[in-house]
Amino acid sequence: MSAAARFSFNHATAKFWDQREAVEACARAGAGIGLWREPLQEMGVEATAKLVQDAGVEVTSLCRAGFFTDPTAAALEDNRKAIDEAAAVGAPTLVLVSGGIPDGGTIDSAREGVKEALAQLAPYALERGVTLAIEPLHPMFASDRCVVTTLAEALDLAAPFATAAVGVVVDTYHIWWDPQVWQGIARAGREGRIASFQFADWITPLPAGVLTGRGQLGDGCVDFKRYLAEVDAAGFTGPIEVELFNDALWARPGAEVFQETRAAFERVVA
Repeated sequence: MSAAARFSFNHATAKFWDQREAVEACARAGAGIGLWREPLQEMGVEATAKLVQDAGVEVTSLCRAGFFTDPTAAALEDNRKAIDEAAAVGAPTLVLVSGGIPDGGTIDSAREGVKEALAQLAPYALERGVTLAIEPLHPMFASDRCVVTTLAEALDLAAPFATAAVGVVVDTYHIWWDPQVWQGIARAGREGRIASFQFADWITPLPAGVLTGRGQLGDGCVDFKRYLAEVDAAGFTGPIEVELFNDALWARPGAEVFQETRAAFERVVA
């Protein structure tokens, strides 16, 4: 399969676009889709499952679960619900954003909380045929969103569990800066842990709040061709999701953003 044919559109790239319209656009383009829980729940799990099945669209991931650095019973139950949702819509992968430092905690205690939550959730995910994909986020998010910041950390967390139960996300936006990233990708391949591959570009200056600073592909400094080559060499040849959090994109019509993003993807992988 050519790299261009591996394109999957993460719904967050056009956050306010109707889920049905996004799925239908992916169907027309022969693209996959990465779903998010909020639109899925708004439409309903059964209705969403029927939508993607009838459209013949591959669901490449469901985003997101996690936020379990303080693994309360309620947090764990919500994660089990997310696993059930992923299974219901045919998503092989549930993306986990681990969470930041809870009140009164430290980064070390938060990371222990991630280990504890994974130990409780991995068997449940395995039973339902869903891979929990630990996503390392850029260190600027460590305090409030994700205490896991490198592929090496994510792989260490995944190591005690079956590869079918726990994997990692290779997201260019979050790991492009890491001088050990190529070794991390190679290790992830050897260990069979690459569960999701996502593209977004890094542009500066970052906006206030930084969360919505992901650039359109080709507008920043990420070497997408090398990422593609390294991940391919590691043995992962599955879908590549484009996931952009960007206020300017969100303000535009979803169909327009979809076409622009698909064209940008085809340019950077050519």
